[in-house]
Amino acid sequence: MESTHSADLELARQCAAGNEEAWERFVRDYRPVLYRAAQALDPSGGAREIADSLYAELYGVRGVGSDTRSLFRYFQGRSSLATWLRAVLAQRFVDQVRARRRLEPLPDEESTSGSERASAVSAAVGVGPLDLERPRHLAAVRDALGLAIATLSARDRLRLNCYYVQELTLAETGRVMTEHEATVSRQLSRSRRALRELVEQHLHEVAGMSDVEIAECFASVAADPGPLDLTHVFGAAADRKEPAAGRSG
Repeated sequence: MESTHSADLELARQCAAGNEEAWERFVRDYRPVLYRAAQALDPSGGAREIADSLYAELYGVRGVGSDTRSLFRYFQGRSSLATWLRAVLAQRFVDQVRARRRLEPLPDEESTSGSERASAVSAAVGVGPLDLERPRHLAAVRDALGLAIATLSARDRLRLNCYYVQELTLAETGRVMTEHEATVSRQLSRSRRALRELVEQHLHEVAGMSDVEIAECFASVAADPGPLDLTHVFGAAADRKEPAAGRSG
């Protein structure tokens, strides 16, 4: 309980125990987190259904009688509750993608390349590019995200840093930025859309990824961000921005 995430751990414990007040607080504070993560995984809305379905598992309605247990029991406080929820959602999304692939017929031998056939076979047995290509995906997203962040204004970078790196609430970020909470939310949404477009453009034009590969890249990184440290990404973006600022002066 001396962990920096002890408050999150206690909230999860109370929710798992069926504390209604704790559950109401969880839904109020973390439903937006899940929905934002779902939108990032699949802008078409497919991951939103997965996010909604998680509530049943978190509440503990799976199973009957004494076997009913909450998914919260797996949260150990090694990361923030928000980070854990995003990881669980991403894994459910990846599982759904893999399950769908297993139902698809393997491509015709003569009409596909060797790499495409290998991807199809590996997906059919449950070991797809989401696993095999994760190091490459992480490096590509880290580079693309750093470049994209560097194109934002200093104010937009500060707002993103407060909310995602420092993990301040919308209200706390608003106080730092002297903005209304609703304005912070709108500006963050605008910045997220801009960053996603820039990252997708970089992955397509520089990394040479197809639309399918870009989707797999996002899913892979969301499922396991590993060493993708936003603190370092923002630092690298600031380093890229500084020379440009010096030249303009």
